[in-house]
Amino acid sequence: MSLRYQISIRILLISFFILVLGGTIAIWQARNSINNEVDSSINLTLQLIKISIESAQDNKTDWASRLSRIEQTRHLNIQLKKPSGIIVDITKNALSDSDKDRPPQWFAYLVESDYPKVEYKIETQDNRFMTLIIQANPMDEMTEAWEESIAFFSSILLLVLLTFISVHLVFNKTLQAIKTIIENLQAIEKGNYNKKLPDFSTLEYDSIAKAINHMTVELDTSQRQNQALTQHSLKIQEEERQHLSQELHDEFGQSLTAIKVMAVSASHENADTPAITQSIVEICDHLMVILRSMMKQLHPLILTELGLKATLEDLLNHWQSRAFTTSFDLQVDDAVDSLNKTITIQVFRVIQESLTNIIRHANAKQVTISLKINAQKQELDLFISDNGQGCDLPSITSGFGLQGIAERIKLLNGEFQLQSHANEGLQITAKIPIVD
Repeated sequence: MSLRYQISIRILLISFFILVLGGTIAIWQARNSINNEVDSSINLTLQLIKISIESAQDNKTDWASRLSRIEQTRHLNIQLKKPSGIIVDITKNALSDSDKDRPPQWFAYLVESDYPKVEYKIETQDNRFMTLIIQANPMDEMTEAWEESIAFFSSILLLVLLTFISVHLVFNKTLQAIKTIIENLQAIEKGNYNKKLPDFSTLEYDSIAKAINHMTVELDTSQRQNQALTQHSLKIQEEERQHLSQELHDEFGQSLTAIKVMAVSASHENADTPAITQSIVEICDHLMVILRSMMKQLHPLILTELGLKATLEDLLNHWQSRAFTTSFDLQVDDAVDSLNKTITIQVFRVIQESLTNIIRHANAKQVTISLKINAQKQELDLFISDNGQGCDLPSITSGFGLQGIAERIKLLNGEFQLQSHANEGLQITAKIPIVD
C-alpha cells in the first residue's frame, strides 16, 4: 500500500468522523436552540396577551384589536376558540411557510421534540368565555437551523477538499524527491558514484541528500583505494615471483651446474677428490642459506614451529642487527601463542610492515611494540609507537603500507586507529576480537 493511499484513507476517515461528530453536535444544539426559542416565544406571547387583556378591563371589546397586533409572532400558532366552538387562527405565519423553504423531513424529525400547548381563557363583554390556544410552530427556527447546518457542513467539505488538494500537492513534491533519491541509490548500487543528489527545499530530504552524497564520496574513495591496493598487491606478487624466479635461476641454477661439473671432474683418476668434495659441501651450505631466506620471505617457519612471540623476537633481532641506531622494546604476552593461525599470521604481517615503514621513513631512535590479550573483553590489543619524524596523516596521498595494515585489521573485524603529527612520531592502535 502506497504512502499516498494510506494518508488519503486516514484523511477520509478523520473527515468522516468530524462530519459525524459535527452533525451530532449541530443537531443537538439545534434541538436545544429550538426548544429554548419556542419556550421563550410562548412565555413572551402569553405575557403580552395577559398584559393587553388586563389593560383593557374597562373596554372588553378592545382586547380583540390588541390580539391582532401579535398575529405575526414567529414560532407560534395562536388560535381563538369561541364559545360556539369555532376556532379562528390569529397568526398568519403558520400558513405562510412554503414547502420550498422547509428543511428536509429527516432533519425536522431529528430536531423536533414535544412542544407545550397553552390555553388561556378570556372573558367577553357578554360575560361569556373564549379560549386562547397558543401552540408551538418551530418551522422557522428549524429552517434557520437547517441553513446554518448547510453552511457548517459546506465549510467542513470545503476544508476537506482543500486539505486533500494541499496533501496531494505536498505528496507530489515529496514523491518526486523520493523518486530522485531512489534513482540515485540504484545508481550507487550499480557502482556509479559520480551521480550526486541536488539540494532539496525540504530540510529532511536535504539532510538525506547530503548524507547520501557524503556516503557516495566515501564509497568512491574506498573503491579507488581498494583498486589501487589490489593493483599494488598484484604488482608485489609479480615482483616476488620474478624475484624468486631470479633467485632460483641465479643461485640454484648456477650452484647445481657447478655441483654437476665437480661431480664429473671427481670421476677422473687425477682429480683432487677432497677439494672437490669440500667445494660441493660449501655450495650446498650456500644453497641452504638461500633456501631458508626464500622460505622465510614466503612464510616464516618459526611462526609455525615456535609461535608468534618467538617469531617477533627473531624479527626484532633481525632489524636490530641492521639498524644500530634504533632501540627496540617488545612487550608480548605468552598467551599470544594460543591464537588461531589467521590472527597470528595477520598480526605478524602488520608488525612486520610497521617495522619496515619505521626503518625506511621514520628515522626513529626508539620503537615500542606491545601485544597484550584483554581476557575481560576477549580482544587482542596491539600498540606500535615510534619517536620518529611522524607525518601529517590527511596529506598522505601515496604509499600502501599504512593502507595495507588497516585492511589486514579490518579483515579480522578489528578496530584500527592512527595518530601522528610532524616530528611527534606515529602510533598505531588496534583492537582485534579473539572470540571463536
